[in-house]
Amino acid sequence: MKIPRALTIAGSDSGGGAGLQADLKTFTALGVYGMTAVTSITVQNTVGVFGVVDVPPEVVYDQIKVVVEDIGVDAVKTGMLSHAGIIEAVARAVKDFKLENLVVDPVMRAKSGDPLLKSSDEVALKGLLIPLATIVTPNIPEACALVGKDIKTLEDMERACKEIYSMGPSAVLLKGGHMEGDVLVDVFYDGTSFEYLSYKRVPTKNTHGTGCTLASAIAGYLAKGFDLKEAVRKAREYVQGAIEHSLNLGKGHGPLNHMWQFYPEIQTP
Repeated sequence: MKIPRALTIAGSDSGGGAGLQADLKTFTALGVYGMTAVTSITVQNTVGVFGVVDVPPEVVYDQIKVVVEDIGVDAVKTGMLSHAGIIEAVARAVKDFKLENLVVDPVMRAKSGDPLLKSSDEVALKGLLIPLATIVTPNIPEACALVGKDIKTLEDMERACKEIYSMGPSAVLLKGGHMEGDVLVDVFYDGTSFEYLSYKRVPTKNTHGTGCTLASAIAGYLAKGFDLKEAVRKAREYVQGAIEHSLNLGKGHGPLNHMWQFYPEIQTP
């Protein structure tokens, strides 16, 4: 049996709840072999980000190169790319190695609100990497930054999806977790039609790493051979379970339970 292989190109979260740590946990939970290209090392816990050390862009590129040439990659997920130099290196690697099933999570801020991408470097994200993406997965604040407009209604979300789609990706999944209400609606757009994924809001503060987990789950299901829409649906269901069984760890926003399918009894009290 062929082993699905997924590569995460992301920052390291020392608290283990987000970044490549969350991605690897997700890949493992979905039965996918996970690999990493580390972009940044963060000094981070559930409360905040206390420091960031970036990996040189050429080292990021070389990590991707050696993994692709030796092991092979069926899907790729990008997370924290903290400046234009790293974004350029990743985009070059995607082109050079003809990487497919690229899931771009445009990480700009941590759950704590700490910035992870300078606004001056967003141009590189929009111009170099997003056009290569199979799907882009922004949350509401990230989508606002990408389109330069406020998003307050479902109609605003639809318009933002169209604007982000015009940047070149094959599809957009705009996450609605920052909207008000007991029901969350994520909007999927592939240039032809909209699909709305509705889920009950879970009353917990322990949602650290939700965006990383969703993007890596989509990549994981793409690596397993699911088509894009089905990969998005299955990934969103997986994340919902991980939130419902989230872990009450730390003093801030605790992490999801990435292994909830195997250990459902371990959850937030």
